[in-house]
Amino acid sequence: MPLHVPPAPAPALRSVLAALGSPAAVAAGTPALRAVQGPLTPELPLPVHVLDRLGMSQPAAPARPPRTRLTGWRFLIRSGDRHIAAADTRLTADGWVFSHFFEGPYVAATERALRQAEALGKNYQPRLLSVPELYMLTLWLHGAVGADASAGLPAAADLLVPLAPAPPGIAPYRPHPVSELLPVMTHRLTPPAPPMRPPLAAPAA
Repeated sequence: MPLHVPPAPAPALRSVLAALGSPAAVAAGTPALRAVQGPLTPELPLPVHVLDRLGMSQPAAPARPPRTRLTGWRFLIRSGDRHIAAADTRLTADGWVFSHFFEGPYVAATERALRQAEALGKNYQPRLLSVPELYMLTLWLHGAVGADASAGLPAAADLLVPLAPAPPGIAPYRPHPVSELLPVMTHRLTPPAPPMRPPLAAPAA
């Protein structure tokens, strides 16, 4: 398979399995989870990275990626032949712990983007890259398939696939090289220059 899904930290997976095995946690989860009678399986673990301060970073060199940080691992939850929800984990002082279940458009969007990425026929390590300033989530296809999934910056040749719903003017599911999409996102957050005021006329003598 062209996609090399990185292994999640074992404590993160255990915390999700424990939550799925807890009737109270499932009952407090999503309607889709509460309606399921059969087994639930966490699959396709993806590290979730956040792109920080996009609009204020590297103003002199917008093609250089700003800093990213790992905020969690996300698992798609399978019931039967489809994914019905997702589970997020987060890192605490005591290690990886279950955060919450959720459902909604990003679950189906992630699954669709992963299928499309497989069809590209190239080797990638899939990650998720969140851009909070644009309310945007992308599938990050990292070319270094053997890299530590918890670290690293988007390389210029890596691909970013915006998930639906995407910001206006950015087409979802279309793969963009980082070198092309990052300047577009940066431009959206760059405040327009203030209008030039005409010089004040010199006072009459």
